[in-house]
Amino acid sequence: MGNSTSNEAKEKLKIKKDSKELFRKYAETKNIDVREELISRYMYIAEILSKKYANKGIDYDDIYQVACIGLIYAVDRFDIDKGYEFSSFATPTIIGEIKKYFRDKGWAIRVPRRIQELSQKVNLAKTTLSQELQRAPNVYELAEYLNSTPEEVLEVMEASKVYTPQSLDISYESDGDDKEISLSDLIGEEDKQFLKIENNDFLSKTIEKLNRIEKQIISDRYFNKKTQIEIANDLGISQMTVSRMEKKIIEKFKRELEKTNS
Repeated sequence: MGNSTSNEAKEKLKIKKDSKELFRKYAETKNIDVREELISRYMYIAEILSKKYANKGIDYDDIYQVACIGLIYAVDRFDIDKGYEFSSFATPTIIGEIKKYFRDKGWAIRVPRRIQELSQKVNLAKTTLSQELQRAPNVYELAEYLNSTPEEVLEVMEASKVYTPQSLDISYESDGDDKEISLSDLIGEEDKQFLKIENNDFLSKTIEKLNRIEKQIISDRYFNKKTQIEIANDLGISQMTVSRMEKKIIEKFKRELEKTNS
């Protein structure tokens, strides 16, 4: 079990290094095959972020297609020399495309043709009856005027709401510490996989800064579940030395975490 976890960690590091080389190659050559390979490798980010915005009134497949477009934009714009991880760059790019799609399309859904036609008649009837009655007409009055049923009028009134979608950026007053809260905050929810992406990026980036011995200690302690004495025997050093090195490694992780959060 321990060896399996260790091999998996090593494979992830190899793939990460591989991807960086591919990004550098793509930046130099703009080779289409390299581009497609990069898109394929990071398609999981588009899938995770699509699920975050699913069930909000727009079909998941449409959201996923938009997320994939955002991923393609991210691959084309990513600069490997700036030092940050691709997923950290791609995530806001993809979310931006999804939110833009929501703003453009709203929650408009397809409704039957008869409802669309009756909706126009209901709107005209509201204007006419309001002038005649000097007040807003009720459902029964609209139904009688249109020679329809109250149920049909109610159905039209509900369906017509999809033609006035609200932006995800619209703000509401809040009773909490923040004076305003956006609609996207109200309907959104945290995705555990999204947090996992960020954590994996942080760990991979920090581990890359360790030397060979430090990487082996971390791998053996936290992936292979070895004791400090076992590691000391493998490396031919004392258990006390392993303990001191482990503490220093943890301090490095803490410093990197503070930089990330600052």
